[in-house]
Amino acid sequence: MSALRDRLRPAVVIAACAGLTLTTAATAAAQPSPGDRLGDKLARNVEVGKINRHLIAMQRIADSTGGNRAASTEGYNRSAEYVAGKLEAAGYNVTRQEFPFTYTETLAESLTVDGTDVPIIIMSYSPSTPEGGITAPLAVIEPDDTPGCEASDYGDVTGQIALIQRGACTFAQKQASAADAGAVGAIIYNNVDGELNGTLGDPAAARIPTGGITLADGQALAGQEGAEVTLDLRALQEERTTYNVIAETKTGRKDNVVMAGAHLDSVTEGPGINDNGTGSAALLETALQLGGSPKVNNAVRFAWWSAEEFGLVGSTHYVDSLSFEQQLDIALYLNFDMIGSPNAAYFVYDGDDSDGVGAGAGPYGSAQIEQSFVGYLAENGVETEGTDFTGRSDYGRFIEVGIPAGGLFTGAEGIKTEEQAAKWGGEAGVAYDPCYHQACDTLGNVDRVALDRNADAMAWVTGKYAVSTEEVNGVAPQEAKSRAEVAKQRAAQRSLATMAAHDHAEAA
Repeated sequence: MSALRDRLRPAVVIAACAGLTLTTAATAAAQPSPGDRLGDKLARNVEVGKINRHLIAMQRIADSTGGNRAASTEGYNRSAEYVAGKLEAAGYNVTRQEFPFTYTETLAESLTVDGTDVPIIIMSYSPSTPEGGITAPLAVIEPDDTPGCEASDYGDVTGQIALIQRGACTFAQKQASAADAGAVGAIIYNNVDGELNGTLGDPAAARIPTGGITLADGQALAGQEGAEVTLDLRALQEERTTYNVIAETKTGRKDNVVMAGAHLDSVTEGPGINDNGTGSAALLETALQLGGSPKVNNAVRFAWWSAEEFGLVGSTHYVDSLSFEQQLDIALYLNFDMIGSPNAAYFVYDGDDSDGVGAGAGPYGSAQIEQSFVGYLAENGVETEGTDFTGRSDYGRFIEVGIPAGGLFTGAEGIKTEEQAAKWGGEAGVAYDPCYHQACDTLGNVDRVALDRNADAMAWVTGKYAVSTEEVNGVAPQEAKSRAEVAKQRAAQRSLATMAAHDHAEAA
């Protein structure tokens, strides 16, 4: 019996293999990929309670250092060292990238029109008015497809304060065109509901005092051509240095890096717990759960940017510090800026421009990144909407040099619609984050359900791409080599199985 059993065993195995070939292939196709499995593990381990502990740390740091965590302040430096210390303990290669920037702090922002006060927000890097402001007639610039983007839009507005609608070009270009036409100040009003909080981007390009107001206030002022306006916008400006925190795994390919980032700095007005403690804390916990030496094919590089609130300075400096070859080493960039807004939306960056709004599609691969986030959240019962690549966050410079990008966003000063409230809950007609860029952006300003969901999506997508970026940029050389080796092994196994079957047939 034993000899017969030994002789028959190969036949049983071969028959089983032959009979199950198609079934096994179908089962394998239905099973999660290695990237999905790593993503699932990370999503389970990145718990909102652990993320909240990091948020508590940021709140306490801000409370004990003047109320904020703005770039170059003690609050920022302590936040950065909190992050860096945990990453070093987790085994990451951590670097602190120092860079210069122009620090600004608001001293005055007011607008009075024929004796009536209108809320206004000074734009970052705006030149200051004299103390007490400037008083001049209001010049209403008729909006067109490119409102206020060319000097010809203005006519002669010498000595006047221009009222300009947002859209089609940067705030910096609008104020420069107004200055070319002779304006002494610029008021830019929003083209959607909500406050307008912007930046002129580069202090060297800023020419006249510029502030932002709401759409409703702008439309009201549009009927007051020639009204007497007093504009008082003043800010402290001085040159300072700050630093990004960059952490990279010790394992994985260094020429096909998966990069994920969030800005760590707050505005000067408050502690910045939603903006952007939420993105920073979730990113930190994802990195800690992944660990410094994970079993991944691609290295993962995490970044906590500084001076985002001063015009994306830290992320721009980082990308510009890379050679073209070093930029090629980055397979993709994932961005997480405000992922726990208290009246949360569920936005995914519109990588394929399927919404057809504003900017076009992101670089090749951005559409696939978008679908990874949309698919994961949909599988977990969360319907999403696209959000345009407006250039307002740290993905901006990555996209400009052709690096595919994507990420998540729960909304800032924009207003939640009735349809969105019906879909996601929350309150229609109210900002996604009513405390955006204010002192009330505290621990009480976070929707932890939204934070939990988005952190899981962050962890899952990061884990997926740490294993393979094939869907984003094709089969990488090492992946192709691995597949070739697998094909060889399977061919060898088939050959051995054929020989065994032949031997069995002869024995029978």
